[in-house]
Amino acid sequence: MNARSEFLDQQAPAASSEIKAASRRAAWLKVLMQWHWISSAVSLIGMLFFAASGITLNNADVFESASAQVTRHAAVLPPALLAELNAQPGAAEDPPPAALKRWLSENWQLAIYPKASEWSADEIFIDLKSPGVEAWLSVDRHSGAIQYEASDRGWVAYFNDLHKGKNAGRVWGGFITVFGVACVIFSITGLLILQVHARSRWKVWPLTGLGLVIPLLLMLLFVH
Repeated sequence: MNARSEFLDQQAPAASSEIKAASRRAAWLKVLMQWHWISSAVSLIGMLFFAASGITLNNADVFESASAQVTRHAAVLPPALLAELNAQPGAAEDPPPAALKRWLSENWQLAIYPKASEWSADEIFIDLKSPGVEAWLSVDRHSGAIQYEASDRGWVAYFNDLHKGKNAGRVWGGFITVFGVACVIFSITGLLILQVHARSRWKVWPLTGLGLVIPLLLMLLFVH
């Protein structure tokens, strides 16, 4: 065996090891890219929504309506309906009675979705807050006087409250949780992909570090 053949035989294991390592890196990168694009597709519209509503929320005095649209109703319930309400024991968190819902729908065109109502000896109170709207309804259990008031702050306030998850219900809260998980996966896989490419792109870690240093400095210097 000549010297050239011996040299090639010695280099073969090293070359084979490098090929296997490169193959593993390629397979790992392929998995990361798959998870990255799937999580980005799932969270894309949500990220656009939360980014845009974050701007309007942080500048609510500019974007939200200066004056809210206020709706008020007042009346006295029919004696028969009042007697039906008072005949019910009314636990603290009972939903509004069906008879009251029908009366509100027929007389005020007001639909009350399942909401807990607060019952006391003197009053039935229902908190009707929803995103962008402050609203309430009360019934005097002695006189039958019923009052409703809603203050609608507009569409921007609606989206701002959705951003915060304020008065939006459990389903929307569940969506925010799932969206948050997708964003975490998107961010972590993106970080790992950056790590793979950082060897040939020296700007990767300085720019990534800025994403940490800038908000940290702002918190230390300007947030009290």
